[in-house]
Amino acid sequence: MAFCLKTGPGSKSETMKKKIFRVALLIAIGFTTHSAKAQVSVGVHINVGDQPAWGPVGYDYAEYYYLPDIEAYYYIPRRQFVYMAGGHWVFSATLPRRYASYDLYSGYKVVLRDPYAYRYFNDHRVRYARYRNCHNQQVVLVRRHDNGNHYGHYKKHKGHGRGGRH
Repeated sequence: MAFCLKTGPGSKSETMKKKIFRVALLIAIGFTTHSAKAQVSVGVHINVGDQPAWGPVGYDYAEYYYLPDIEAYYYIPRRQFVYMAGGHWVFSATLPRRYASYDLYSGYKVVLRDPYAYRYFNDHRVRYARYRNCHNQQVVLVRRHDNGNHYGHYKKHKGHGRGGRH
């Protein structure tokens, strides 16, 4: 005995295919809408209200300030100073006694956007040593993976390596 399935228009098989197609289409639209919403919100970080009064102005986002005078950091999201003590990084709401006379308002601050900036301390200490005892805050913004080249903005002459800074 053989069965013959009716597959033409209006058959149960055709109706089932249409339902499956519609469900698959709705799921695909749902994923597309969800991923589009996710893409819109990626990379929008603003923490102006979290930055301390003594911090440099003009930045919509900063993760850390590096303080070259005392070779320490300020972690903006948690409002904590990060400094080396006993060979370990310490996170604290206040600076240790040895920095009691340090003036946060007049000390130079390097604005950093990298998470865990203190992990690059050896590089920062060398790169920003020239700002020690510099009490006229200038804008220095370091982006992730900053190689110091700055796309030629700080070169005296094109093609002659890193020139002096302005």
